[in-house]
Amino acid sequence: MKPRHVHRSEDCRAISDILQRVGDKWTVLVVGMLSDGPMRFNELRKAIGGISQKMLTTTLRGLERDGFVTRTLYPTIPPRVDYELTELGHQLQEPVNALADWARKNTLRINQARARYDAAAAED
Repeated sequence: MKPRHVHRSEDCRAISDILQRVGDKWTVLVVGMLSDGPMRFNELRKAIGGISQKMLTTTLRGLERDGFVTRTLYPTIPPRVDYELTELGHQLQEPVNALADWARKNTLRINQARARYDAAAAED
């Protein structure tokens, strides 16, 4: 039987690498928060809640490295730093928002499936 799609390993690795970044829960939340415009670090941290300073720093650096976020430093005292979505970051909003909407709409069904599975597994 002939495969329908030819998958090259370098394509799979590239896709996996990108999905690892954009599928991270903190990335999804940061992109969502920045969708309304630039925010400062502490504003983001308070708006997201539950994220450590280190994790937010790591997430923002990764998003900046991948071209989804820009970091603008203003030479004030104290220094002011704003984070903002790039054009690529705004394009990421569409699939991220679609996935979040899908998750909200299907939470009950997923929880029911988990409960059925767990009950069946407990009987085994």
